[in-house]
Amino acid sequence: MLELKLGFRLFITLTSIFFIQSSESRCTRGCDLALGSYYVESGDELLQISTRFATTPNDIIRYNPAIRSQDSIISGTRINIPFSCGCINTQFLGHVFLHNLSSGDTYEKIAQQDYANLTTAAWINSFNSYGEFRIPDSGTLNVTVNCSCGDTSVTKDYGLFVTYPLRPGETLESVSSAANLSSELIQRYNPGANFTQGSGLVYIPGRDENGNYPSLKSSSGLPGGAIVGIVIAIVAVLLLLAGCYYFGYYKKKKAESSSALLKNAQVQLMPDQARNGSLVRGSESSGGPAGASPGLTGITVDKSVEFSYEELSTATDDFNLANKIGQGGFGAVYYAELRGEKAAIKKMDMQASREFLAELKVLTHVHHLNLVRLIGYCVEGSLFLVYEYIENGNLSQHLHGSGRDPLPWSTRVQIALDSARGLEYIHEHTVPVYIHRDIKSANILIDKNFHGKVADFGLTKLTEVGSNSLPTRLVGTFGYMSPEYAQYGDVSPKVDVYAFGVVLYELISAKEAIVKANGSVAESKGLVALFEEVLSQPDPKDYLVKMIDPRLGENYPLDSVRKMAQLAKACTHENPQLRPSMRSIVVALMTLSSSTEDWDVGSFYENQTIGSLMSGR
Repeated sequence: MLELKLGFRLFITLTSIFFIQSSESRCTRGCDLALGSYYVESGDELLQISTRFATTPNDIIRYNPAIRSQDSIISGTRINIPFSCGCINTQFLGHVFLHNLSSGDTYEKIAQQDYANLTTAAWINSFNSYGEFRIPDSGTLNVTVNCSCGDTSVTKDYGLFVTYPLRPGETLESVSSAANLSSELIQRYNPGANFTQGSGLVYIPGRDENGNYPSLKSSSGLPGGAIVGIVIAIVAVLLLLAGCYYFGYYKKKKAESSSALLKNAQVQLMPDQARNGSLVRGSESSGGPAGASPGLTGITVDKSVEFSYEELSTATDDFNLANKIGQGGFGAVYYAELRGEKAAIKKMDMQASREFLAELKVLTHVHHLNLVRLIGYCVEGSLFLVYEYIENGNLSQHLHGSGRDPLPWSTRVQIALDSARGLEYIHEHTVPVYIHRDIKSANILIDKNFHGKVADFGLTKLTEVGSNSLPTRLVGTFGYMSPEYAQYGDVSPKVDVYAFGVVLYELISAKEAIVKANGSVAESKGLVALFEEVLSQPDPKDYLVKMIDPRLGENYPLDSVRKMAQLAKACTHENPQLRPSMRSIVVALMTLSSSTEDWDVGSFYENQTIGSLMSGR
């Protein structure tokens, strides 16, 4: 019975964490996407609006088919702004935006004019330390906007919701007519709401980028009581079946392997619990340092499904090679369809328990649109992680493989921005922060809409906020390692920044991180060194053109390529203190991606952004 108890310890440990959080919290999870209904006033410009909400004009246009271009928004109309919806302080669903202050700002002005009443002055005040009459002329504020992920008690037919500020003259009937939904349905989602008061927020079902109403996913929006019930039921069933599994299917070797894994799990999980009261707490925010205010603790917590080996084996035809879609350093990846959802299953050896636990720890607690989503896991015999299936493979395959169409330049910029957003989130909005340690083009996945998602968190390191580095065992991929990490094993977020700079060079050139001259290892040279030689020339233009992916032909704006190369150079600076933060990188890439045709942003980028990047701000 000792082996059996050990064989279930990991499950019980994780389950107890979710049980405690679910029973004590009013919300425990969020959703990848919510929309904010922004009322366009005279003088509003789409680029300014998108920057304010930490997105891009193209992202907004995707959810507003009436907008033909970024110059065509009409005052007096509403537009939908996409953002992620997280659990703030375990109390409510929302998103914290970082607002850049200017002279004369007041809470009321910011709420009403800048954010079109998607929030209130009192609500902003509650998430910032400045008094109402002591707001500085510069710096940043945390602006919290509420959101919804759906309600199973109403219906599962709607899983995307619009935060809708009511305006004078609107009624329940006018709102339902504009949404083409029944008044009864909208009222059920907003019990007690007075639609005639001309102010306040209501939540109405929204359409996705394809114009459809997506249904509510079973993994989001469940009330805490339901989660607790599910957990109790799973534990009870597993305990009842434990004897059968042990005597019927488990051999002694497997039990011993599980025991070793689970002991390791306890060692690694408990320090985080002691430090934080739960595994991880952070903020679902597009800006602002973690812990800057009481409101910045809204990282979403998702209950991962525990699958049986039998279910995974059946879904992959006993892990048939025909279903194998990838091979990583810690195991093979197989395609499967599980419970009506396409999935990718990573099968890992028991010896990879450290990496398995690291990835499980991160992805069951960190929820972001640009991070791959973990569906579940299994610890029978081998170690299995089950992820969402990403249709278009990884970035390395598109840049270095054959048989695929070359990625257009605008798509490359978008993928860079998506990846930067995912890294910014784990660097700056979780407590403790996460450091990926293995950023490379092969670990950036590309979905069906050619957006990027950061994946493979098996080497992820935790570090306390404010610490600069940690000594650690050397892991990662040659060619992406920063000098201070390769030489001294020092770890900080700037390790990821360096590797991201290498990825930017890859996006420009489609060359490997290590370039082999004439196919010879002895004559290999790092991509960073090659670009440094080019960019150090007095007039690097002609040299840079020779480095650009030849498959692009002439279908790229050279000025944009040059600016991305400058950004990559800043990211790969030898001194980690002089590398930019991921937040600065996101701002720079947002500028580049604001238009696929008009790249006339040199004055802002060169005079402001690059200057701050090179100084490490």
